[in-house]
Amino acid sequence: MLVNMKDILKHAEENQYAIGCINTPNVETIRAVIGAAEELNVPIIIDHAQVHNSLIPIEDIGPIMIEYAKKAKVPVCVHLDHGSDYNFVMKAIRVGFSSIMYDCSSLPFEENVKNLKEFTKIAHDLDITVEAELGVMSSNEEDSHEGMILTREDIKKSFTHPQQAAQFAKETGVDALAVCFGTMHGIYAEEPLLDIDRVKAIRAGMPKDCRVVMHGGSGVDTNQVRKAIDAGCSKINYYSYMAKATTKHVGKKIQETDGKIPYHELVEDAYRFMKEYAKDVLNVFKNGK
Repeated sequence: MLVNMKDILKHAEENQYAIGCINTPNVETIRAVIGAAEELNVPIIIDHAQVHNSLIPIEDIGPIMIEYAKKAKVPVCVHLDHGSDYNFVMKAIRVGFSSIMYDCSSLPFEENVKNLKEFTKIAHDLDITVEAELGVMSSNEEDSHEGMILTREDIKKSFTHPQQAAQFAKETGVDALAVCFGTMHGIYAEEPLLDIDRVKAIRAGMPKDCRVVMHGGSGVDTNQVRKAIDAGCSKINYYSYMAKATTKHVGKKIQETDGKIPYHELVEDAYRFMKEYAKDVLNVFKNGK
């Protein structure tokens, strides 16, 4: 069933698990992610990132995402990821997305607050949940956000300040806030080290009805992910490592068959691989529950 984020994130935090938010830029990924959630009987968030719009326009993939969500046996939120352009954000609303990330994190703090405060009122009137970001999430050169090779010390420069997070959440009324504490988009140059105490401080200062979000969840080891969940993260974005693993799997399949596997069989094989991969990820996010 199609839902927004508010209720499912509340349940996740109260029960100390996290809901996965996984990019779904094509039909096979939509099927794989929702299929994994159904087999594990957990809620899921599928999203379309604005940076992927050149691959497939939101007008094309959005209605498909929504239709699959409505037919799903588990709660599915259809979410816009890193919508930084207001016109594009409004386009996602018109398509029917139940949740929007309006990302103004590159702007000065005061402007970020102003934009999100105005937008959140509009979205809430439409029963749409809102996510924002505070502290610009780093990206590496392999990511579609067009970043560069980054070390742990580089990532620290964009860490979110707990007091600012509390002020931001209270003034804007957003439902979820993506914060920076050691993760980044894309493939890590060195093993990430999360500042779990920072997560605890951020969560403690924010309103109870605003949830903490971790972006760049792929590539983080299981132990650190579970510590982040225990510290207050109830939504975790994941994609880069699943995409890369699927590419390797497909390449191996082509090699094993000497390139003779039909395209439609190759696509179905990739779908099955992604579903099993997503199940492993969602089991980690269940946090032993």
